[in-house]
Amino acid sequence: MKWMGRFEGYNAGALRKDLISGSIVAIVAIPLGMAFAIASGVKPEYGLYTTIVAGVLVSLLGGSKFQIGGPTGAFIPILLAIVMQYGYENLLIAGFMAGIMLILMGVLRLGALIKFIPKPVTIGFTAGIAVTIFSGQIANFLGLRGVERHETFLPSMAELIHRLPSLNVYSILTACICLAALILVPKKWPKVPGSLVGLLLSTLVAAWLFPGQVATIGSAYGAIPASLPELHVPGVTWDLIVKLLPPALVIAMLGAIESLLSAVVADGMTGARHNSNRELVGQGIANLLTPLFGGIPATGAIARTATNIRSGAVSPMSGIVHGLVVLLILVVFAPYASNIPLASMAPVLMVVAWNMSERKHFAHILKTRTADSIVLVVTFLLTVFTTLTTAVEVGLILAVVLFVKRMSSTLSVDKVLPDPSVKHEKVGAHMVTEQHDCPQVAIYSVEGPLFFGAASALENSGMGGQADRQQGILLLRMGKVPFMDMTGESNFTVLIQKYRKSGGTVLVSGLQPQPLALLHKTGCYDMIGHDHFFEHTGEALTAAITLVDRDTCRGCRQMAFRECAALCDRSKALSKPSISDGAVPVPIPVNSGR
Repeated sequence: MKWMGRFEGYNAGALRKDLISGSIVAIVAIPLGMAFAIASGVKPEYGLYTTIVAGVLVSLLGGSKFQIGGPTGAFIPILLAIVMQYGYENLLIAGFMAGIMLILMGVLRLGALIKFIPKPVTIGFTAGIAVTIFSGQIANFLGLRGVERHETFLPSMAELIHRLPSLNVYSILTACICLAALILVPKKWPKVPGSLVGLLLSTLVAAWLFPGQVATIGSAYGAIPASLPELHVPGVTWDLIVKLLPPALVIAMLGAIESLLSAVVADGMTGARHNSNRELVGQGIANLLTPLFGGIPATGAIARTATNIRSGAVSPMSGIVHGLVVLLILVVFAPYASNIPLASMAPVLMVVAWNMSERKHFAHILKTRTADSIVLVVTFLLTVFTTLTTAVEVGLILAVVLFVKRMSSTLSVDKVLPDPSVKHEKVGAHMVTEQHDCPQVAIYSVEGPLFFGAASALENSGMGGQADRQQGILLLRMGKVPFMDMTGESNFTVLIQKYRKSGGTVLVSGLQPQPLALLHKTGCYDMIGHDHFFEHTGEALTAAITLVDRDTCRGCRQMAFRECAALCDRSKALSKPSISDGAVPVPIPVNSGR
């Protein structure tokens, strides 16, 4: 099987490394799994179930050798909103539906499309999620009593202010002990999980110095079962599927983004290369099966994946070991976990929020003061004050609109003439004046993508009026037009038709493959004529010179081209040939570099 290729050459030494790295990641994952579940509005054991089931399946079936799957902080605002609005059972169904969507995305090979989401949008909503997570832990940090959960930021802050008189000094002390461990332990002992040390230390201090004074997991959620729950298939109806379709889609999209971002980080750390579509299928299967064991939605966890790599992981076996070790610890130590204070869990999540805030990238984009800065701020504010769905939708639309606006400004259409003072007589717009312009041949340089956002530039350039001023030969230099869409082609065709209607001729030079293929498909190429397309401007200008009216040339004093001197000489006057009639152009020397 293809996926077995990731274990090619696997030996006892590699297994030993995977056992060590998997065990380390498991120790890191346990407190995070419980903390993410509690912050999402469900029981802590559901986070552990997710860590076990999704952790094994993502490593076994995903597209990255080192990816660690499980519950993540990015899901917290979404899952909390779903739990509050629809309930825990419906959250499982939404997660199941998201799994199906992820599988379909992988099968349809949509993995690469996720990469096209603009960076300001991803950083904006990630920073917004970080603020939501951090603010959501203030109540547990302060030990506030009677706090009601709210879906949006402002009511939540108002609730905290209202409950401030109930703050618990013992909870604050417990939280500060855990926070100190989270900050100091990584500096002193980088390989020791700070979250585990913080939880153990603060739990022991609280149980020893002020027992019963702070809320614990057991007092708030009951004892944690010492095993996986029995397989349970939630009841699904068509009406329920329709109702849960929007939240399921959000879970699937965010899960896809997070997992592929994590896989890219893993690639950068190891030099490996993940399979994005297979990663989506693996994530989809994990989210399809995890709800059957009561688990919440899962995705690739960037921090745990990085820990896995730094701990010496060799293959996906480390991720499988990580899930199995969490299961073993759950069976052996579950009763003791019920004594962990909620105040100890709060700083763990606050540090997670701080680390995922993308503060450096956020500040960097903000300092540029560009359109991307606007997209970043709008996405961030909407994530905090509304919903992630609204934030991403508006952020993407705004990014597209601003992108189209920027791209439209890159299209330039300039009337040009050869400059004899430069090498190869390169053309330039500065050469065109009222006293220096050919009355018969108009040369225009078109530069930039000719698409719907910029197609009107052809009309606004004044190009269409050249035929009315007897400049019946239009030479279009299009070597710097990399792309043309149907709107651009339509405007281009209208211009060509206007010239043909007035008896003028259009010559095109340097047309790139994509615009050329489109003109072939629409018939515009045949309308212009094969003989009117040239590779170089010099060749096109040679053909244009053969088409000018010699009588008009004899009375002209503009001298726009160096061939004009010969054309103004009565003795060299020639009858006007026509390229469309198959006439051979007069071999007047023209430098093809123009």
